[in-house]
Amino acid sequence: MARRTVPRADPLPRAEIHSEGFRQTREARKGALIEDYVELIADLIEDGNEARQVDIAARLGVAQPTVAKMLARLAADGLVSRKPYRGVFLTEEGQKMAHASRERHQTVEALLKSLGVSPETARIDAEGIEHHVSEETLEAFRRFIARKS
Repeated sequence: MARRTVPRADPLPRAEIHSEGFRQTREARKGALIEDYVELIADLIEDGNEARQVDIAARLGVAQPTVAKMLARLAADGLVSRKPYRGVFLTEEGQKMAHASRERHQTVEALLKSLGVSPETARIDAEGIEHHVSEETLEAFRRFIARKS
């Protein structure tokens, strides 16, 4: 049985415009994992705890060796520092990234809630959307939220 596709509302854009959307998506995917780690480290520290490898692994649902590998990468990128027998700490650059990531997440989550999405689903969905949304779209989300308030 042949499937019918949903007809497009608009014609395909020019190739260079079309490819830009795919390029931006690839870039967002690359940065998403890094942003998730940095944001989680900030959350753990702000919650009054150290950001320990074991806690990061538990909250991300991954194995400790996976976290160790990523922490080494984050340290090499200048986003975290590590101290023997202590937790992980964000550098100034890491703090800036965590702040921006959290702000995007909160904006997306607030928009979803304002549309009637349950708080739990909004939190989960925002976790993926936050990495793929442009500044222009975030600003539109903020204006929409402000009008609804």
